[in-house]
Amino acid sequence: MAASALTAPAQAQTLDRVKTSSALKLGYDPDARPFSFNAEQGRPDGYAVVLCNKIADSLRAQLKLSKLDVEWVSLSGDAKAMAIESGAADLVCGAEPVTLTRRQQVSFSIPIFPSGTGALLSTSSSLALREVLQYGEPSSRPVWRGSPARTILEHKTFSSIAGTTSESWLTDRIKTFQLAATATPVSNYQQGIERVLDGSSAALFGDMPILMDAAARSDNSGNLIVLPRHFTYEPLGLELARGDEDFRLAVDRALSQTYAAQDFRTFFTTWFGPPDEATVTFFRQTALPE
Repeated sequence: MAASALTAPAQAQTLDRVKTSSALKLGYDPDARPFSFNAEQGRPDGYAVVLCNKIADSLRAQLKLSKLDVEWVSLSGDAKAMAIESGAADLVCGAEPVTLTRRQQVSFSIPIFPSGTGALLSTSSSLALREVLQYGEPSSRPVWRGSPARTILEHKTFSSIAGTTSESWLTDRIKTFQLAATATPVSNYQQGIERVLDGSSAALFGDMPILMDAAARSDNSGNLIVLPRHFTYEPLGLELARGDEDFRLAVDRALSQTYAAQDFRTFFTTWFGPPDEATVTFFRQTALPE
């Protein structure tokens, strides 16, 4: 406890540290396209990466710095999970769901995207399976207990991305509804797609926008479908240190100004296509007024 008490104040002075050093450490996940990934020559790119570059520009102006050196830190697995607490990054720019469990370790910016768990299947999958997954009643009701839905889902293997909320959601659904089905986690979206294509898994569950991007970029995109249903609602945010309200305010101010800018719709379309009305409303309501 004493050690935690000693380190907490240092973690909470991000703006002071940035102002003194004229440097900002931004972490990113190289395997979370279209939010963050390695582009040409290993340069980080993606929706969240560009947002964080806009935040860096805003911080430079807010702190009245003549320059601000941005260091990009590639993170994955345990390194990403511990990046804020270890001091490896001041801000993690990726596709991180805002959950109560995660908020025990880190704080979050205002949401950057209205995401959730989606499902990817092969075009050769049965129409019955697609209908059960797409048109079943909300997951809060135990519809998977009934017939014929239960019969269709029984004795199948479903995959999810290891270490994500999709993995815990899938495991919980199978346990809650006492299905004779198997949950097999995969390390990345490509591995999950391969299992769906070769029939090892009936479906892959993961973050909807990442599933859609992975399917579109796959060499077998014509053999894949992503169901237009969110099984969960999980807004994504940027991670930063707990208790650092001045830094969080600066980050949220930069994001709010970005969302309110006239060119934000064009910027968003670059990564996800034209936003629907629900998405437009999400960002309008998320942006904080001065």
